[in-house]
Amino acid sequence: MSDHDYQPETMRRAEAEQLPGAVVLDFGANWCSICNAARPVVDAALRGTPGVRHIRIEDGKGRRLGREFGVKLWPSLFFLRDGQVVAELVRPQQQADVEAALRQLKRG
Repeated sequence: MSDHDYQPETMRRAEAEQLPGAVVLDFGANWCSICNAARPVVDAALRGTPGVRHIRIEDGKGRRLGREFGVKLWPSLFFLRDGQVVAELVRPQQQADVEAALRQLKRG
């Protein structure tokens, strides 16, 4: 597994809300074709944003963190500033959409 793969969840929402600074929580699954199609778009947008922590979290049945954030479709991205959600993006298809959410994150 690489750093770019979705990793098993290791935190709960209360812990996510304690993360300092700018964080993007990216919920999906490594086998999900829609997630894999969105990956280059997300990665390209994040390349230009140093200081933003990107965490890919494997979601699925019995995975509590995704339910705590209300994830229904993959990939779902939550943009947090000091633990507070400032933007959400579901199934991004264009780099501009991710960049717009990142701008909100920087303003947040």
